[in-house]
Amino acid sequence: MAQSVSDFVWNRLAEWGLSRVYGYPGDGVGGLDEALQRAQDKIRYVQVRHEEMAAFMASAHAKFTGEVGLCYATSGPGAIHLLNGLYDAKMDHVPVVAIVGQQARSAIGAHYQQEVDLVSLFKDVASEFVAMGTVPSQVRQLIDRAVRIAATRRTVTCVILPNDLQGLPYEDPPLKHGTTHTGVGHPAPALLPVEAQLRHAAEILNSGSKVAMLVGAGALHATDEVIAVAEKLQAGIAKALLGKAAVPDDLPFVTGSLGLLGTKPSWDMMKSCDTFLMVGSCFPYSEFLPKPGTARGVQIDLDPTMTSLRYPMELSLIGDSATTLRALLPMLEQKPAGDWRRTIERDVASWWKTLEERAMQPADPINPQRIFWELSPRLPERCIMTGDSGSVANWYARDIKMRRGMKGSLSGSLASLGAATPYALSAKMAFPDRVVIGFIGDGAMQMNGLNVMITVSKYWKEWADPRFIIMVLNNQDLNQVTWEERVQLGMGKTPLTQSIPDMPYHRYAELLGLKGIEVRTPDRIASAWDEALSADRPVILNIHADPNVPPLPPHITLKDAKNFVTMTISEPELGSVLKNTAREVLAGVLPGSKE
Repeated sequence: MAQSVSDFVWNRLAEWGLSRVYGYPGDGVGGLDEALQRAQDKIRYVQVRHEEMAAFMASAHAKFTGEVGLCYATSGPGAIHLLNGLYDAKMDHVPVVAIVGQQARSAIGAHYQQEVDLVSLFKDVASEFVAMGTVPSQVRQLIDRAVRIAATRRTVTCVILPNDLQGLPYEDPPLKHGTTHTGVGHPAPALLPVEAQLRHAAEILNSGSKVAMLVGAGALHATDEVIAVAEKLQAGIAKALLGKAAVPDDLPFVTGSLGLLGTKPSWDMMKSCDTFLMVGSCFPYSEFLPKPGTARGVQIDLDPTMTSLRYPMELSLIGDSATTLRALLPMLEQKPAGDWRRTIERDVASWWKTLEERAMQPADPINPQRIFWELSPRLPERCIMTGDSGSVANWYARDIKMRRGMKGSLSGSLASLGAATPYALSAKMAFPDRVVIGFIGDGAMQMNGLNVMITVSKYWKEWADPRFIIMVLNNQDLNQVTWEERVQLGMGKTPLTQSIPDMPYHRYAELLGLKGIEVRTPDRIASAWDEALSADRPVILNIHADPNVPPLPPHITLKDAKNFVTMTISEPELGSVLKNTAREVLAGVLPGSKE
């Protein structure tokens, strides 16, 4: 029996090495649904509860595995739902292919039910390649080009298949004018800059006496090379948030995250360096980088369009970060130990003490920093962590000590609310033998986290290690925006928009056959983490936290200070805000202070 177009699609994707697809059925993909049942020995199907989650999971799959992510959705509303997760992949430069259904070819243009101009709809998010199939002999090149372009350009591509086309017998394109014949596979990108450029980079780096490095997601596979270069240059290493796992935080010269969620040692290092090496990052905030003209800059990146974008680099090297750093290393001169590195290490050691002091400050009922601080030494080896957008990202960025072998990610450039749970589930599906921990605020949990936990309940018994923990930071406030209103706008909290209802998330877990744990006092945090990490099934950890503990930036500008003072005029929770802010500011300045 001849295979249908839909059978060919899944078989061809399997030939490309894609082995898992996240999706939701519908009549616009009816042929693909049926064919997927026949192809389940080649393509593992994960049924989500909402198409947005499918796209987030495909994005996370690409981030955690380095492979091409794959999702599919039906026509009309199903296709529309994919967009947010696909933009997450596009903006963080990871490869994802979306397969989307459409109404019958004869109905297109007739204002038919669920008919949406999908080529136009996807033209921005899949700007490198979006196309609709019209005849069976065209489908091979559509699938091949979609995967090849996504993989080589690290972007989103989309193939649209009308539902009547899906059921037709598949045909290879005939050998005649007007057809094209594609194959599976793609060349590896050029990974190494020419020697002259490497020597120029070495000259710049060797001439500096105070070298600062910033590494991002493009350096996640280059841990040894980054450390070796830092040791030779006696440099400190700051990390963009997507690169948190690139180098372990237990190294004394790793200053931690940079930016609004970053650390004071990272800020101080960037503002004091005379040489700046940026590896595999498109870090967005120029104000946290050296002042232009104060430091000579070298950048390493695979994408030429992302070079000299945030800082006017003297030289940009186009290549793979690990390969380029290995080639550069013999050309670098060993710098002697000196005041620059000693200052960085002293600042880092002092900063970790400050974080502990801040975490242990009292709050009503729980200081959110302490939740992360208590977890950090308990993290299992090789665990995978996901963070959501919101105040949880602050504490994940600062208070979690990432060790070698761990993974972590979140929605970076898009910073979409609600990504932590689909990211966590995708990580667990790709690595079922590893412990996965997701950090999410109650706003994001109500938005779509509850939905993903139903999917968790469907699949968790298949996992080699059942440990999967979602920690809900329950403060009944859309907290990050509240603090942005206070500091950036000089306004008090607006309860009308910011306050959200409480919910017993731990009981919801029990309804799904999972484990629920509630924490209302700080002395229960440690034992709750121990209980969750030893559970025989997935856990929702519902921790009630104080929304008025400030996520202090690494550097407070005069404008921020003025806005904070202005905010006090209209702040409805002024007493709590002022008390917690005073405690956090004084922590580390007055060690041991609890008031």
